[in-house]
Amino acid sequence: MRRFLFILTLLLVPVLAAAATPAMTGTQANYEKATFAGGCFWCMEPPFEKLDGVISVTSGYTGGPQKNPTYEEVSAGVTQHLESVEILFDPVKISYARLLDVFWRNIDPTDPNGQFVDRGAQYRSAVFWHDEQQRQLADASKQQMAASGRFDGPIVTAIRPAAPFYPAEEYHQDYYKKNPLRYKFYRYNSGRDRYLEKVWGKDQK
Repeated sequence: MRRFLFILTLLLVPVLAAAATPAMTGTQANYEKATFAGGCFWCMEPPFEKLDGVISVTSGYTGGPQKNPTYEEVSAGVTQHLESVEILFDPVKISYARLLDVFWRNIDPTDPNGQFVDRGAQYRSAVFWHDEQQRQLADASKQQMAASGRFDGPIVTAIRPAAPFYPAEEYHQDYYKKNPLRYKFYRYNSGRDRYLEKVWGKDQK
């Protein structure tokens, strides 16, 4: 009898564990990813994290050939990676088109050499699409921005296929929450908010 109960326990433990694991739910299996580069990733986390339907926003690096790049390497501009954010979202609650809209309203898409105070190829803006539908939506949204008349120059934001994404070091994740004073000081001096206010005014989101 004891042997039977022991064997039964061994059989049930994996089943119960699987049932208790949130990652196995059907809803989470339908989550999608969006990847955007908009300069300093500290500034790209807040506008997406506040959106209903966004599950997580991770700062990191993508677009370069080197595996597991470090912040020091990327910021030095030697890896070809861009500072980026990877967004996990529920398409039932928020559309990819909505995420694109938020992306455009938080960057300077006319700057070919970086974003605001951050200069260099590693800070250029880009949309990294994960499937054909995302590519089409990204291309269409770029054309809409170009035709909007809001910008003084051509839209140079790249539309690129998704590449391996490497999460940044832990101290960069949610930096605006962990170091609010330093973040506010940096953001104010970066010129980002002044530019966004000039371009979008009351339409800024």
